[in-house]
Amino acid sequence: MLFWHKKFLTNNKHCMKNALLGALFVLLFAQCSTTKKYYSEAEVIQLSKDKWQWMADKDLAKLEPLFHENARFVHMSGTWGKARELEIIKSGSIWYKKADVHDTVVKYFDNNTFIVWNRITLFAHVRGEDVTTQFTVTEVYKRQGKLLQLLDLTFSSVRDTHALEH
Repeated sequence: MLFWHKKFLTNNKHCMKNALLGALFVLLFAQCSTTKKYYSEAEVIQLSKDKWQWMADKDLAKLEPLFHENARFVHMSGTWGKARELEIIKSGSIWYKKADVHDTVVKYFDNNTFIVWNRITLFAHVRGEDVTTQFTVTEVYKRQGKLLQLLDLTFSSVRDTHALEH
């Protein structure tokens, strides 16, 4: 009888140990999943659309934290960084009046980096003139903590027949 009692206690110790390890694993997994923010395609597309509106509104208070400190902006007339892009928007030397977004493709890279391609018609005021231009705009976003920041915004002039491959 003593033998059976020792075997019972040994088996129960293993069961208890496994149960505690299992419970710890479940708690750890639950904690990780609640602190990690996953962005849906719809959320990334909405952020991109919001960015176009903030640029039209010259809302530097919303654009400044969106643009990563080392972001690059590639335009038809040159390439520059965050400070110059914000100054251009503030001064109105390029006023992004309105961007009609015709199509959007989003690709994810390990939930930290997102590339958005927008097929747009941009209505802008550039160097004193109103212009309308067809672009495919490439936007690269990187997750920084719980927020997304824009790393790159590149305008590619395209024909009216240009289409994004999904």
